[in-house]
Amino acid sequence: MPETDRWARSDWWGVVIDAPDVEVLARFYVELRGWSIWRREPGNIVLDAGDGVAYLAVQHNPDYVRPAWPAEGGRQQMMLHLDFEVTDLAAAVARAVDLGAELPAHQPQENVRVLLDPAGHPFCLYAP
Repeated sequence: MPETDRWARSDWWGVVIDAPDVEVLARFYVELRGWSIWRREPGNIVLDAGDGVAYLAVQHNPDYVRPAWPAEGGRQQMMLHLDFEVTDLAAAVARAVDLGAELPAHQPQENVRVLLDPAGHPFCLYAP
């Protein structure tokens, strides 16, 4: 079967996350993952994750409320989180923090680090 150009495919899928500052959060994931900006519209930036047909979009939400980590009753809950496999967990965590992530004290697993992106969304870096 011949390989189809990824841009000609019609089975794209993605995750859309809210943020108070779209530019800051999009730039964070561009730098963290080495992704590029695929499309920019007022209040919305779509990131190209590279290979495959997945994307991450950041949309402006002026009423955005940071989720609590770890979860706390009566506070905004995490609705989803992103997982990224890395080869060197300590180096990847240090780099993410340098780019603006926060490393909370609560870490539930040994080979996984939960971090908070600049908008407060939890995401995980993990080593196989």
